[in-house]
Amino acid sequence: MEEILRILDEDARLSPDEIASMTGKSAEEVRAIIEDCEQKGIIRRYKTVVEWEKLGEEPVIAFIDVKVSPERGVGFDDVAERIYRFPEVRAVYLVSGMHDLRVQVTGKSMKEVAFFVAEKLATIDRVQSTNTHFLLKRYKEDGVIFGAPEEDRRLAVTP
Repeated sequence: MEEILRILDEDARLSPDEIASMTGKSAEEVRAIIEDCEQKGIIRRYKTVVEWEKLGEEPVIAFIDVKVSPERGVGFDDVAERIYRFPEVRAVYLVSGMHDLRVQVTGKSMKEVAFFVAEKLATIDRVQSTNTHFLLKRYKEDGVIFGAPEEDRRLAVTP
């Protein structure tokens, strides 16, 4: 099962027949494993990585570090749940370090993200502070390298 999941994690467009030839399993066995993983919630969804900039769209992406005062019995979970329910939020992580949660937010403009932080995120009970970092350039995401590699302009060296 793990081998099939690793293959799908790398390229979710591969068919069960292709995965079967890569793993030595039958296509029916691969289909059954994938279906079982989907039903058990092991496979949560299939994702496409899009380079929006090539379409002329440039969504604003921000990473917001959030300091939270934990509550006995629930820790950070209830605050994280309140945060991830906002449609602007793409991801929420519990992290180590100076802050407790890292929130990834997408908006149409910096102003829209700033209003989200000021009016929605910072007003949640037990949120003590926020620290916003705007994404300036993506180099690699989900294993995909962005931008064309530059031509090697070094002079050839011969012995």
